[in-house]
Amino acid sequence: MSETPQPAPNRWRVLALWLAGIALVGTAGALLSPSRPAPDAARGAEPVELGVELHAPVVAARAVPNLAGLPEASTFSTIPTAPQDATAEEIPDGQLVHPTAPVPVFNQPGGPAIAVLPITQLGSDTWLPVIEEEPGWVQVLLPSRPNGSTGWLSTQDNTLDSRSTTDRIVIDRAAFRLTLYRDHQQIGTWSVGVGTAASPTPTGRTFVLASMTDAKQKFSPVIFPLGIHSTTFTTYGGGPGTTGIHGWPTTDVFGRPSSDGCIRVPADALTTFTNPADPVPIGTPVLIR
Repeated sequence: MSETPQPAPNRWRVLALWLAGIALVGTAGALLSPSRPAPDAARGAEPVELGVELHAPVVAARAVPNLAGLPEASTFSTIPTAPQDATAEEIPDGQLVHPTAPVPVFNQPGGPAIAVLPITQLGSDTWLPVIEEEPGWVQVLLPSRPNGSTGWLSTQDNTLDSRSTTDRIVIDRAAFRLTLYRDHQQIGTWSVGVGTAASPTPTGRTFVLASMTDAKQKFSPVIFPLGIHSTTFTTYGGGPGTTGIHGWPTTDVFGRPSSDGCIRVPADALTTFTNPADPVPIGTPVLIR
């Protein structure tokens, strides 16, 4: 059977205020005679758990008077102070966010702004996977260098749209295989070409950054840049060394190391990805291992 990727859990959960229960039980015990059991205990009743739900306070976002003075969180940028992804082996749960206007990216809830997130990336709307949530905040994967960069976005205004996807892409480099899942079901699996030992395909969790065509090249009718970069090339073909999923005009590249880091896929994989009735959405989580 095929392995279905599971979503990563969120860190914040509602906490039970058990101290209130302890205080009430202690008071009741002091009022009863030591030689006589409590009435409920005498009848063999089950103990009652007392609790009150608490929610963590919302940390306000710092004002950012000059967004233009921040680096852009794009595939062309490097953000040295971006927090690193702490659980890169777990695929995100499919919640995505899109900025309706340029928004600041923070290094933590309530912390300083480290970048500005643009509305579009490489001609496609910016949709980023959410990997963590706190009240008033979401942590997202960023498309910038270094690989594994993340940032926090405030949800305390109306500048973020959200949606979810059940699509997942898993790339197994050792098996030279790409698998597309939808609703936890395998939609398709293909033998692919991956990076060579000299220029390996980078590992970790990332996402489909954009869908684009390029009239200057003939090797693929459509290219899907990912939010991850080559670890060998700082630039490639005049671009920033972005790793992508794309086609190839010959079939001898599949099932072996054959690329400079990108994932080369057969034509029917591209057809499935671009199916007008149900295309793979921008922001789809990708796990490369």
